Amino acid sequence: MTAIDFTAFVDELATVSGDTILPFFRTTLSIENKDRSGNFDPVTAADHAAESVMRALIRRHFPDHGIIGEEYGEERADAEYVWVLDPIDGTKSFIAGMPAWGTLIALTRFGEPLFGLLNQPFTRERFSGDGGAAQYRGPAGTRNLKVRACANLSEAVLFTTSPRLMNAADRSAFGRVEDAARLSRYGGDCYAYCMLASGHVDLVIETGLKPYDVLALIPIIVGAGGIITTWENGSPAAGGRIIAAGDKRVHAAAMELLRSQ
Repeated sequence: MTAIDFTAFVDELATVSGDTILPFFRTTLSIENKDRSGNFDPVTAADHAAESVMRALIRRHFPDHGIIGEEYGEERADAEYVWVLDPIDGTKSFIAGMPAWGTLIALTRFGEPLFGLLNQPFTRERFSGDGGAAQYRGPAGTRNLKVRACANLSEAVLFTTSPRLMNAADRSAFGRVEDAARLSRYGGDCYAYCMLASGHVDLVIETGLKPYDVLALIPIIVGAGGIITTWENGSPAAGGRIIAAGDKRVHAAAMELLRSQ
């Protein structure tokens, strides 16, 4: 698989998934709740259809590769190369007609993310990275992504999807960082991480993430010069409690508050 072949193939994955999703957006949708415990974890026909077309394309071109997806689970997950797919990250925004959602496509080798792409077909934006560099393509043209410097937490813009997704202890810890930050905003899901890579956001703090929520974002953030870890300062590849920052100084300051009692 050459670099040119790979670039063309990933673009095709993004295009076919986007073309599948867009006819559903801002229409009357049938919504299923995947969570049987009383919480709301929606899935739509758009999620299922987009993951299906991506899986079919991967099987056709790379039959030896594994696939892990949010909607249809694992397929040869022990393969050397594994594609990790989240057809619509931000389904709650999607069903509300808000554009803060995207399709996440990651390629891993031996479990480590090699490449990640976020496709937002409604805004016609693509954010990609390989851990060494990151790039934006969209209506504003093509440019390299670069995080911005932020020396102090008091100057930081902080995002989380919603503190209500956190347990009480984690919500309290997040609150300490939120109190110290200049500005906090809610929502965004995967899109907030790409705004961090683009230099518009300084911190994203989340809990309860699955691998398919984060693996595609790691090479984008690292490629743009940022840092992404767990709250325990470990690898974020397995998901869990995640903190991403554009500046290591802000990451360190936020980590200190998350860990304090």
